[in-house]
Amino acid sequence: MVVILPRNEYSGKLWDLLGPILPAGSGFHDPADGMGGLQGERLLFAIALDGGGCNPAYYQMLSILRRGGGLLDDCIAGLVVTGVGELYTKDVARDLVLAANLAGCAFLGRPLVEATGSLRNFQVQAQIHGTDEPTAFRMAVAELVNRLAGWEGLPPPRRVLALHASVRATSNTLALWELVKAGLPETAEVQELCLQNGALADCIGCSYTACLHFGQQGGCFYGGPMVDEVFPAVRECDALVMLCANYNDALAANLTAFVNRLTALFRQSRFYDKQLYGLIVSGYSGGDLIARQLISGLNMNKSFYLPPRFCMLETANEKGSLVKLPGIAQRGAAFAAHMMAG
Repeated sequence: MVVILPRNEYSGKLWDLLGPILPAGSGFHDPADGMGGLQGERLLFAIALDGGGCNPAYYQMLSILRRGGGLLDDCIAGLVVTGVGELYTKDVARDLVLAANLAGCAFLGRPLVEATGSLRNFQVQAQIHGTDEPTAFRMAVAELVNRLAGWEGLPPPRRVLALHASVRATSNTLALWELVKAGLPETAEVQELCLQNGALADCIGCSYTACLHFGQQGGCFYGGPMVDEVFPAVRECDALVMLCANYNDALAANLTAFVNRLTALFRQSRFYDKQLYGLIVSGYSGGDLIARQLISGLNMNKSFYLPPRFCMLETANEKGSLVKLPGIAQRGAAFAAHMMAG
């Protein structure tokens, strides 16, 4: 395992925490020396933020990754982010995961352990384990390291579930999906579900025990299409494809409701063995914002595995303009082949 630790005045403390937890033979890599020669490694990104939620060495690394092409091909990673204040740990993590992923790095389901300055974000875990917040933090890091060390990969997906909230007659996003779907092999079992028509109520934040109770029975307080159709489809799928039209730099309301309502099923079982993909079409720009929401909502929170280069990002505004983009059919077919490569 290779620990990538951008140096600042707080990084030494983070390294001291990681040292006793890491498997024998683990190494340290300073990104100031470049990001070459890491292909095929198990990576643990360790980012210590200062009082302003920044780390200049981290941003230099981020710039390299965003321009890096295949710098991290065949890597699998997790990350630990610590802060002095209460903000920016998850924001930094989302940026890093997207950049590293587009550079070829896969991420475990729930790849992030974050610690705010007060460690108040570990109060619940500390109560569950009957310990204090610093110990709960170290336990979470150890659990992440163990999962990363033991990762054995996933087979190519056989059952693919595509979720959307678009109108087929006018949607460039669904047009993109049709190009990708056409490239999937006949052996792939493909299911599509539309979350439109206002039938999907959002989560109201039931108590933990209530959510756990309904989740253990395979349901949710609300019931309805989410429990009758979506939950069973998610249980059965090997890969979830989120079809996301970007209208206002945010996931559509029904897709957001899906992520929120999925908590009931998540209480019952984790999704470490399910792959997450995204097809994102923007009218103007901002597709990366949607990709970050998928990462935080479904990879970091709901534990879906993030394959390398998990998303396809396109820009198309006018009705029907997506299929006229130069090379779009070839890109769609290439993404389908990428999905099936595992």
